[in-house]
Amino acid sequence: MWVPELLCPAGSLEKLKVATLYGADAVYLGGQKFGLRQASENFTPDELFEGIEFAHKHGTKTYVVLNSFLHDKDLEELPEFLHDLEALNTDAVIVSDLGVIETIKKHVKIPIHLSTQASCLNIEAAKLWKKMGATRVVLGREVTIKEAKKIKEATGLEMEMFVHGSMCMAYSGNCVISNYTQGRDSNRGGCAHSCRFEYSIDFLNDVKNAESEQAQKMRNAYFMSSKDLEGVRVLEEFIHAGIDSLKIEGRNKSHHYAGTVAKVYSEALSFYKTHGHFVSTNILQWETELRKLAHRDYTTASLIESADHTSIYDEREHDENDYVVSGVVMDVVANKGIVMEVRSAFHPNDELEIMTFKGETKTLKLPWVKTLSEKPIERSKPGFLVMVPFVEGVERFNIIRHKNQKNESMKKVESHYV
Repeated sequence: MWVPELLCPAGSLEKLKVATLYGADAVYLGGQKFGLRQASENFTPDELFEGIEFAHKHGTKTYVVLNSFLHDKDLEELPEFLHDLEALNTDAVIVSDLGVIETIKKHVKIPIHLSTQASCLNIEAAKLWKKMGATRVVLGREVTIKEAKKIKEATGLEMEMFVHGSMCMAYSGNCVISNYTQGRDSNRGGCAHSCRFEYSIDFLNDVKNAESEQAQKMRNAYFMSSKDLEGVRVLEEFIHAGIDSLKIEGRNKSHHYAGTVAKVYSEALSFYKTHGHFVSTNILQWETELRKLAHRDYTTASLIESADHTSIYDEREHDENDYVVSGVVMDVVANKGIVMEVRSAFHPNDELEIMTFKGETKTLKLPWVKTLSEKPIERSKPGFLVMVPFVEGVERFNIIRHKNQKNESMKKVESHYV
């Protein structure tokens, strides 16, 4: 049974490997220039070679983002990079600038995917982009699944839609708040997420409302901040509409995020491919996993019907990450132990969770933690290699995590005063 492609973010070489191993059908990544995520680590030329080779070896496609809006001096440098990408057998490039599209067509034969930054929202716009050379359209987040189906049927283009991740209050590619507040161009990779800030609102004198002005200010202080998108419960709608690719937002996000979203959505799509439905308690398990990530409140945004005020995240930004990455499995010595690179400190008697590439997460309560020379240690140190007890089914590059003790302590304090 057919299911859409799962397209996951790869903000670095390690995140590419994580997303690939946890089930991504395709990954999108950026070089050092020409993309919109300058805050992410991005890929050097050597990393592009290694990353694309690794992905292809595991049957995963690679799409390189060239979605910044370029000036002439940028376009002069682009052809050399395009030839490098073609030599690496890049599966497609993601583009929003007409000049970039023309440059690509002139120099290489790499398939062109239209970026969501172009804000393609209707049939006629999609037809125009098809004439310009696009083979796939990454639709604006304002389009519903039903509308996407009509666009696909009318144009014959591949359709890609966001299914999970951060949302933007503006039409993608049409926000200049960061330019005004911090002199950073969001259309050239410099978005400062100014829409997440707290703002004071001056109400007109003739506004009549039972609430006090101060109450309204408090309620609306974050009126431009959006909740996060989560589409795991509407996957069947995407499938019935024939949407070709489901995109996860988040190249700037953590390895834990990359692995978790890849695994959850991959398992969900695999379940449907096998059973032809999502009638299962697994959906609760998938949602539980997604809530272990740092996230704002979740919403389905405009996937089913146009988003309204309920999609606003009207709270101050704060860390809701209930789990932290303990480390990454570097080697498994059968019946002896697991060698892991430590990312966050932990102790003997702590309870760890091992995210296997497929199937249920494994729990490990540590009776001991040792150095590689088998000396017991009382506290692991980030950056060091340690050994923990062997667990069946664990593989290299599995992510190991534990509960964020700082958050747990804060919750206990808060519950004490409730």
